[in-house]
Amino acid sequence: MSNEKTITPANGYLMLFVFFIMIAAGVVGLLLTKNAWFIALFFLGLLALPGFVLVNPNGSRVLLLFGKYIGTIKKNGLFWVNPLYAKKKISLRARNFDSERLKVNDKLGNPVIISTILVWRVRDTHKAAFDVDNYEEFVRIQTDAAVRELASKYPYDNFADEGMDADITLRSSMEEVNEALVKGLDERLTIAGIEVLESRIGYLAYANEIASAMLKRQQATAIVAARHKIVEGAVSMVEMALNKLSKKQIVDLDDERKAAMVSNLMVILCGDKDASPVVNTGTLNM
Repeated sequence: MSNEKTITPANGYLMLFVFFIMIAAGVVGLLLTKNAWFIALFFLGLLALPGFVLVNPNGSRVLLLFGKYIGTIKKNGLFWVNPLYAKKKISLRARNFDSERLKVNDKLGNPVIISTILVWRVRDTHKAAFDVDNYEEFVRIQTDAAVRELASKYPYDNFADEGMDADITLRSSMEEVNEALVKGLDERLTIAGIEVLESRIGYLAYANEIASAMLKRQQATAIVAARHKIVEGAVSMVEMALNKLSKKQIVDLDDERKAAMVSNLMVILCGDKDASPVVNTGTLNM
């Protein structure tokens, strides 16, 4: 529950006019009459000077009187408040925070380097001013903690070939991961009156000590997948060739010749290098 109280003080331009009148009247009256009351009027005008407050767009001033919270000025313009009020400036503008690259362990225990980009702003000035010691430092520390927690919940990649088929991974499920990060940050920063506008993973990579090994693993996985597709296509082509030859009765092959043909075609279709053709000038029975 928010304890913030928004107030609108006296018009600063009107009080500025009154201030100049008091100063001018005090100086002129003192020079003309030598009356001590005009000296008091002059100093009273000077005492009113610290009460002027200028609030820029998307800015605010938190007002305190001897430690008691009076309210927050959020409306921009020139205002006048009690000169005894302490005034704390808090910006309401959106801010970017690019966290440091942290070395953490993912769900599988693999060390990864991760960072996040956070867009935030102050929503509750009372919480930002009084519920935490330094709300900007609070945002930095809690963002790092949220990133560490997020990385421990999900694996870096999907290792389906090893029986670890995860629906959400840090690398391939960016939308789901970013949503989880926003939710986690919002829960952590609410205590400081901070609103999370956007948060996303800014950098993600394996740590240096395993990056080379993981790259080789990814390359091996890609090669195996490519070979699987090649073999699957080659089997289909050989099957089609045998069916065509048998259907059109172009040549009558016994089981031994079919096995030799299948072997030759599989070698040609699955090989890494181009096959060197050999012309057979004899007959099938030679």
